[in-house]
Amino acid sequence: MSAEGGRRPLAIVAVNYGSSGLLERNLVRSAARAAPASVVVVDNPTSSEERTRVQALAAEHGWLLVEPEENLGFGGGANAGAQRAIDAGARDLLLLNPDATLGEGCVPLLRAADPMHDAVCAPQIVTSGGAVWFDGADLYLDDGITRGRAKRRQYPASERWEWLTGACLWVPVEIWTATGGFDPEYFLYWEDVDFSRRVVEAGGMLRVVSAARAVHDEGGTQGRAADDRTKSEMYYYFNIRNRMLFATQHLGQSGVRRWARTAGASAREILLRGGRRQFLFSLAPWRGGFRGLRDARRIARRNRIEPRAYDVRAAEGEVAHDQR
Repeated sequence: MSAEGGRRPLAIVAVNYGSSGLLERNLVRSAARAAPASVVVVDNPTSSEERTRVQALAAEHGWLLVEPEENLGFGGGANAGAQRAIDAGARDLLLLNPDATLGEGCVPLLRAADPMHDAVCAPQIVTSGGAVWFDGADLYLDDGITRGRAKRRQYPASERWEWLTGACLWVPVEIWTATGGFDPEYFLYWEDVDFSRRVVEAGGMLRVVSAARAVHDEGGTQGRAADDRTKSEMYYYFNIRNRMLFATQHLGQSGVRRWARTAGASAREILLRGGRRQFLFSLAPWRGGFRGLRDARRIARRNRIEPRAYDVRAAEGEVAHDQR
C-alpha cells in the first residue's frame, strides 16, 4: 500500500471486537477500493481464537496490528489505532467500523471535501438494501434527542448541534491532534457526538458528503439477522449513561437540569429501540436501563445535578401489559 499520486498518506483505522469475519468480508474490500498507505486494526481482546484469526488476517493483508491487553472500547481503540497510523506517517485518517464497507469512489470524494485539512467528513451510509442509514444527524439541545438532518424542517425553531457518526469518518491529522481524538470515558456510544462538538469548538468543520457512499452491514458486529432489533445490554447502558456525560461536559447547569428532567423518557426511547417483545424474554434491557440510569444519576450528582428518580420496571410495565 502506498499514497497515490503524491497525495497525503491515508490510513484506514478499524477497531475490532470479535468481528474477524466482518474484517475479512468488509475491510479487505474497502482497502482494495481506497488504496490507503496503511491499514491499522486495533483488536480489542475477546478470545485467543479471535486474536489468532485477526493476526492471520493482518499478516495476509499487510495490516498494522495493535493488540491491547484490555478492551479499550471504541474511542480508546480508535485513539490507539490513530496514533499507530500517525507514527507510520499517515496525514489523513479514515475511521471505519468492521460492519461498514466503502463504496466505489468514496475516498476521492471525501478527500475533495477537505481541501484545507480542516474538515471532518462522513459519507452517506446506506444498508445493503439501499435504505439510508446515515446522512447527517443533529442533537437537539432541549431534550438530548438525536435525529437525522432530514427532519430539520419539522423542528425549525429548535436549537441543535450537528454531529457525524464514527462508523465511517474522514479526519485530517491536524483536526485529530487539535481535539485529542475521542474521549475514552465514553467507551461506547456518544463518543462521536462529543468528538463532533469538540471539532467545531476547535475551529474545524463538519461535512456530510452525500455523493460518497458506504454500506452498513445489517448483520452488524453482533452477527444478528437484518430484521432483528434486539440490542445488547452494553448498548442500553452506555447510550443512557453517556447522554448525561455529554450534558455535563458541554451544557451549562440549566441544560444539564433540562436533560436530567427528561432522563426517564429518553431511557425509555432507547430501550424501545430493541422492540417491545424483548422485555418478555431478555434481561438485557432491564439491566442496561437500570445501570445506565443509576450511573447517569451519579454523573449528574458529581456535577451537583440530581435527575428525577426513575424506575425502569415501572415505566416498562405498560410494555409488558401490551404483550399479554
